Amino acid sequence: MIQYDEQRKTFTLRTHHTLYQMKVDHHQVLLHTYYGPSLESDELLEPIPSKNRCFSPNPNEAGHDRTYSLDVIPQEYSSCGVGDFRLPSIELELPNGSHTANLRYLGYKLQKGKYALEGLPAFYASQEESETLLLYLEDQAASIIVELYYSVWNTSDIITRAVRIVNRGTDVIRLCRCASLCLDFTRSDMDFITFNSHGLMERCPDRAPLRSGIQSVGSIRGISSHHHNPFVILCDADTNEDFGLCYGAMLLYSGNFEAAVECNQYESSRLVMGIHPFHFCWTLAPGEVFTSPEAALVCSGNGFSQMSQQFHQAIRKHLLRDPYAHRRRPVLINNWEATYFDFTTDTLVTIAKEAANLGIELFVMDDGWFGERNHDDRGLGDWWVNKTKLPGGLEDLVFRIHKTGMTFGIWIEPEMVNEDSELYQKHPDWILHVPGRLPARGREQLVLDFSRKDVRNHIYTQLQKVFQSAPITYIKWDMNRSLTDVWSAALPAERQGEVYHRYVLGVYELLEQLHTDYPQILIEGCCGGGGRFDGGMLYYTPQIWCSDDSDAIDRLHIQYGTSFCYPPCTMGSHVSAVPNEQNGRITPLKTRGIVAMSGAFGYEMDLSKCTFEEKELIRQQVESYKTYYHLIYEGNYYRLSNPLEHPLFTAWEHVSEHQTEALVSLVMGNLRASSPFLRLRLKGLNPTLQYQVNHEEKFYSGSTLMQIGYPLPEFQEDYQSIQLYLQAKV
Repeated sequence: MIQYDEQRKTFTLRTHHTLYQMKVDHHQVLLHTYYGPSLESDELLEPIPSKNRCFSPNPNEAGHDRTYSLDVIPQEYSSCGVGDFRLPSIELELPNGSHTANLRYLGYKLQKGKYALEGLPAFYASQEESETLLLYLEDQAASIIVELYYSVWNTSDIITRAVRIVNRGTDVIRLCRCASLCLDFTRSDMDFITFNSHGLMERCPDRAPLRSGIQSVGSIRGISSHHHNPFVILCDADTNEDFGLCYGAMLLYSGNFEAAVECNQYESSRLVMGIHPFHFCWTLAPGEVFTSPEAALVCSGNGFSQMSQQFHQAIRKHLLRDPYAHRRRPVLINNWEATYFDFTTDTLVTIAKEAANLGIELFVMDDGWFGERNHDDRGLGDWWVNKTKLPGGLEDLVFRIHKTGMTFGIWIEPEMVNEDSELYQKHPDWILHVPGRLPARGREQLVLDFSRKDVRNHIYTQLQKVFQSAPITYIKWDMNRSLTDVWSAALPAERQGEVYHRYVLGVYELLEQLHTDYPQILIEGCCGGGGRFDGGMLYYTPQIWCSDDSDAIDRLHIQYGTSFCYPPCTMGSHVSAVPNEQNGRITPLKTRGIVAMSGAFGYEMDLSKCTFEEKELIRQQVESYKTYYHLIYEGNYYRLSNPLEHPLFTAWEHVSEHQTEALVSLVMGNLRASSPFLRLRLKGLNPTLQYQVNHEEKFYSGSTLMQIGYPLPEFQEDYQSIQLYLQAKV
C-alpha cells in the first residue's frame, strides 16, 4: 500500500481504487505529484515543468536558476514567507519577530497499523488493516521538525492525515497557523461544494466553480457550527451522483476551522484545511509538541455516491465507538416537546408506559430535571436532581421506567452555566470572560471555561454522582450557544490565543472520560441540534441530533446534505407532533416516520394525545425500523433525487452489501394539477437478479428497476410518501 522508490525519491500510497504520490526534489522540497484514480503507468513521474515566472522569487539554494520557485511548484505542505505567496500550511512567529517557515525533507518512517493522536479524535484500525507513513520536514533556522502522518487502509479508499510540530531548539516559538491538510492541484477548472446554511436548516450543499483568488468556509464560533461544516468537495464541473471525478475532505474537529481554496495566476489550485487561524497562537517551549486535528481524504472517479459510500463505510467501521456496535441501537422517546420544563415523575412514567406499549425501548428525560431548572434562565451548572419534580430522585424514576420494559437516558448541558445558579454564585470566574467587559449571553447562558482542568473536574464530579445513582444507558449531550468573550483567567496574556483550542480539547477529554468510566452508555451529541455535527464529535458521540428542525419536509433537505459525508446511522432523527413547532407545517404521520427512519430513530411527542389509529401506525413504524435496521445502518446509501433542484419528490435508497435487499423511501412535495405518471429509477441493484417489491407476487429485474424504474402510485395530497422493500429471488 505504501512504497518508497529510493532511486526516484517518490512515496506512493495506494488504496483500492486511488493513488497518492509525493516526490523529494533536488532541493529537498517535498512535492505533491498526484492524487486521483489509480494509474497503470508511471507517466506522472515525469519532471514537473519549470519556467521563469515573473515576480515568483527563487530560493537561495537555486542559485541563478530562475525557473525554480516555491511560488509555482505543487508542494505537500506549503511554507510561509519564503517565496510561496499562496495559502500557507504553517506560520511561525520566531523570537526575532519573523513570521516565516521554510521546510525541507529530512527523512521518513514506515509502520504497520494506524497512528493515534493524543487527546484528539482519529480513525482507528488494526495492525493488519492499515499502514502509516511518517515524513519528517525540517526548518533548520527555526529548529523545528514537522511530522506529516499518512495512514492508508487495505480495503478502503480513505487516506487520513495529521501533523505534529516539534520545537527542537532552545527558544520559545509561537505557532500561528497549522493546517492538517494541504492539497495542490495543477488545475483550477473544478467546482467547490460546501455545506452551509443556518440553525434549523443545516448542511445544505452550495456548489460553485472555482474562481481566481481565495474561496473559503469556516467557523470562528468556537464550534464547527450550524452555518458551515468541516467537510468540502472539489470536483469536475460535470460530476454528478454516478459520474465524474470528485475529492472529499473532512476535518475531525469540533471547534474553529477553515477550509480554503486558492486559485493562482497560473490556473493551479490549493486546498488548505485545519484549525482557523483566527485568534489562534500556540506557544511551543523547547521540546514541546503541537498536534493538529486529523483530516480524511476520499477520491472517487465515479461520482458522489461512491465518495459518500466510502466515507460512510470508514466512519461506521473505523471512527464510531458504539456500545451497540454489534447489536441494534434502541428506538427512543424524548419528553421535551411533550412536557418542556413542566413534568413530574408521574408525568414521565405515563409517557413511558404509552411508549413501551408501542414497542419503543428507551425513555430519555430531557431538560428541566436538575437544580432550580423551571425555565432556561436558571439552573445550568447545578447537576443534582430537582426533588420537587422528582421526589424519589432518579432511583425511583428509573425503577418505574424499567418496570415498563424500557431503559433510561438523560439530558445534560455540561459546558454551560446560568447566572441564576449556585455554581455561578460560587465561581463567577469560571466562565469565559474578558476582564473589564460584561460577557454576552446566549439563550440566557454563559460558557464555562472548559480549557481549565478544575472546571472540568467539578462538572464531572457532579455528573458522576448522577450517573451512579441509577442505571443510565444513554446521555444526550447538548450545547446551546456559540463561544464569545474568549479569555481564560487560567492563562497568561501571551497564551490567550490557545483558549479556543484548549476548550475543544477539554470537551474531548471529558467525553473520553465518560467513555472510559461508562462504556455501556450511548452518548448522543447535540448542539442546538446540528451545530457540532462533525467527525470529531462522532468519535465520542456515535449519533448526533441532525437538527432542531424536526419538520419532515425540511429534514429532507438537511438529511440530504448531511449524507454526502456522514452515514444515516449518525443522524439523530425523530418524529415530532404537528403542526410542527418550528414552521407550523402539517405533515402526515406516515411521512414523518419514513423520514425519521433514515437515521437514529425515535419520537419526540406526547403519545397520549395520539388517536388509536395513530398509535397503531407508530407501532408499525417501530416494527418496520427494527426489521430494516440492518439496511439503514449498514447498507450502501444512494440519493435518488436532489430536493433542492427537483422539489416534486425526494427519494433515497439503502442497499445491502450483497445487493439482495433494498429499502427505498420517497416523499412527495407539493402536487401539481394533472401531474405526469412517474417512475423512480433505482440504483445499486444487481442487474441480473429478480426483485420482489413489498412482498407482491410480481418480480422486476434489477436492470429494469435501474434503467426504466418502478412505477409510482398516483398521489392525492401534498407530502404523501411510500416505502418499498426489495428482496431478490436467489
